[in-house]
Amino acid sequence: MRLDKYLKVARIIKRRTVAKEAATKDRIEVNGSVAKPSRNVEIGDILTLRLGQKTTTLKITSLGLLKGELMYELIEEKRKP
Repeated sequence: MRLDKYLKVARIIKRRTVAKEAATKDRIEVNGSVAKPSRNVEIGDILTLRLGQKTTTLKITSLGLLKGELMYELIEEKRKP
């Protein structure tokens, strides 16, 4: 699944266009390397998002929407002072 679509479907970012814009501005990394919006993500990939004052690290646990379950596992969340 494309990175921008995953971020929207997993409800990490509300709109796909916002996810695409964040990836284009090098604010998203997949497994430690800067990712473009069209990059394919897989189960087990580690995402690092730098949005605003917050840096979030997630692990992808599912690519399909499961009722009542998250599609990712939160590893770490930091806020800049």
